[in-house]
Amino acid sequence: MIGNPVLRTTACTLAVALALAGGARSQSRKAETPPGAEDERASVGQALSFTEQLLARKIDEQMLFQALSELAQVDKVRYTGPPPRVARNPTAPGARNPVVIPAYTFLPKKYLTGPKLPLMVFAHGGVHGNVGAGYVNVLRELVQQGYAVIAPDYRGSAGYGREFWELIDYGGLEVEDVRAGRQYMLEAHDRIDPDRVGIMGWSHGGLITLMNLFQYPREFRVGYAGVPVCDLVARMGYYDQAYRDLFSAPYHIGKTVREDIDEYRRRSPVWHADKLQAPLLVHTTTNDEDVHVLEVENLVKALKAAGKTFEHKIYKDAPGGHQFNRLDTRFARESRAEAYRFLARYLSPPNAVK
Repeated sequence: MIGNPVLRTTACTLAVALALAGGARSQSRKAETPPGAEDERASVGQALSFTEQLLARKIDEQMLFQALSELAQVDKVRYTGPPPRVARNPTAPGARNPVVIPAYTFLPKKYLTGPKLPLMVFAHGGVHGNVGAGYVNVLRELVQQGYAVIAPDYRGSAGYGREFWELIDYGGLEVEDVRAGRQYMLEAHDRIDPDRVGIMGWSHGGLITLMNLFQYPREFRVGYAGVPVCDLVARMGYYDQAYRDLFSAPYHIGKTVREDIDEYRRRSPVWHADKLQAPLLVHTTTNDEDVHVLEVENLVKALKAAGKTFEHKIYKDAPGGHQFNRLDTRFARESRAEAYRFLARYLSPPNAVK
């Protein structure tokens, strides 16, 4: 039973909206299709989908706040990233304005007095994912260690409507959005140590972590990348057409990998490995069903070829596959603890994992 009144109200609203959406779709299947109605039906379907995302986002957000409010001062903030890479109407008023980025901040209540705190910049995963209750275990563990945390919903994240969704720039300006979260926290909170800033993420968030480390080595002391997307060129080769279409969409890259292989390389960490300067730990598993192990193997080879010092571990058929060390199992917790101990070497949180 949902006890929180706001959460209960939001849940009811979502249930009604989903029921209406289902009814509308059911009716549309039964009715005969008049000439020219297909485009309109597709448009209505998309509008309903984005409405569902928005309502689901509100519920997930309340669950996130409720789960962590005892341990942290939780807030939702907004700051700006670069202007859109693709503008539908480049000459329209405000078309080149900076994109407003929503983000969640978590300040550990137990450590708000005393020495300055280390900062962890957390990049969520998913092609169109967002920061949600699925990350509660990781966020809780970071706060318990004494990290201040910022978790941006960078451009393209779900739950903010179609316009924001279509701003997606995978491996591009989203990297700047997450980097800007670091700057926001340093400006907004004088109790954060600017010399103890780390970055971490899994999957798509792992790609963003790697790209930030490679492009801005002086801004991040250390990084952790779990099951990271590393090589978009290879990725387009083993994924299906529906996935490839997300990248070649006109509002996104606008070309297939065959049409512009250099653009896909530019967005792939494996092709920037020679820029690594900060300490890095990478985890993956041989049975990852989302990010094939070959992507991480390519990254490891590139880093070694560039003579870089880093740490990595490739698990053998870890339970959970792509999610293996984000679960709540003992195995997953032990793997995360390994990552936390690595990060603590450079960030010295007040309650480091032993």
